[in-house]
Amino acid sequence: MKIAIIQFPGTNCEYDTAYAFEKLNIKSEIIWHEREDFNADLIVLPGGFSYGDYLRCAAIAKFAPAIKTLKEHAKKGGYILGICNGFQILLELGLLSGAMKYNDNLNFISKMQKLQVISSDNALLKNFNKDDIIELPIAHGEGNYFNTLDGLKKLEDKDLILLKYLDNPNGSLNNIAGICDENKKIFGLMPHPERACDELLGSTIGLDLLKGFINC
Repeated sequence: MKIAIIQFPGTNCEYDTAYAFEKLNIKSEIIWHEREDFNADLIVLPGGFSYGDYLRCAAIAKFAPAIKTLKEHAKKGGYILGICNGFQILLELGLLSGAMKYNDNLNFISKMQKLQVISSDNALLKNFNKDDIIELPIAHGEGNYFNTLDGLKKLEDKDLILLKYLDNPNGSLNNIAGICDENKKIFGLMPHPERACDELLGSTIGLDLLKGFINC
């Protein structure tokens, strides 16, 4: 399996993400945002603060040359994973439905967070069961997920909601912490599985999410 991890100025989780895949015996390549000449089975948009989150999260990142390749990958039905800032980029691009606002308390939140698995009929969560309770780290200032009523209904009706917060830390609509597209090939989540991939970090549950992409 070939994995490409796109790196922007301000990205800070690319090496953690590469390390997590290494734990699964998968080598990945970190791709600078100015490159277009790459291909992969899975493209990952990692966490961080692309372009310093100036204007708003991901507003500048969507114009990066590497995004052209990512869009082509999406059109071909390729797998894409957006983690935290990566999720924000996918929303900004319109590859996933909705938008992000500042956390309700207007503060940056960094903590372990309990989550409920809403749908396991997808690559990311196929190693779990519906309604499983898991715990992953979160770290964001703009993780307050928003959508229209019609958009929310579509997510619910088509089983596109992946994860929900148990005690909503940021004000997200219907406690939503992660979603996917209708083809279940593009995934976005605010929690950080790559930060729960080693016993030294206190948990390896993040590996159970990431290994879902193996042999897809």
